[in-house]
Amino acid sequence: MIARLRGNVWEAWPNRLILDCGGVGYEVFVPQISVDQLNPVEGKEVSLLIYQHIREQAQTLYGFATKEEKDIFLLLVDRVSGIGPSIAMAILSGMPVGRFKDAVVNDDAKTLATIKGLGKKTAERIILELKDKVGVTETWKPAEGLEGVAETSTTLQDAELALLALGFKQADARKSVTAALKANPEASVEDLIRSSLMGR
Repeated sequence: MIARLRGNVWEAWPNRLILDCGGVGYEVFVPQISVDQLNPVEGKEVSLLIYQHIREQAQTLYGFATKEEKDIFLLLVDRVSGIGPSIAMAILSGMPVGRFKDAVVNDDAKTLATIKGLGKKTAERIILELKDKVGVTETWKPAEGLEGVAETSTTLQDAELALLALGFKQADARKSVTAALKANPEASVEDLIRSSLMGR
């Protein structure tokens, strides 16, 4: 599976790039949020985290500028019924990650429904399944006892989000990364994820 690509932008269209990686051109679909961060003009080198979607008749690559964007994409595709890559990309193109999280945590289906192609019922299902089945509400809030350090809270949340995308229950993800972070306050997101997977 392709997990990351780094190369020069060969061709650029809205939400779609051709990356020249060692002479091979890869077509990658990219959400607007990533496009805004990368400014992928032709000839510029960019690095993308990749999700490779395989079907019987096609293989599609989706690229993301940050791990947080990819993790939210995976949460939507893997944990919310009826949400495929196209809708997940529309969500990431339709609003900033922080605003999406706030809408889910605050039961704001009206805001989510403003995303083109989403609709009220789909917005309500996203909120219901992410909050009740996955339990993102606590994950997207600072951990108790760690609120005072913004960087630490961000690291904790990013690690929890990654574990949720990998199938962890919210309570298990929170418990595991909090313990790992207290044992090693300097741990990176990758360190916390690795520790949690080893202890599972």
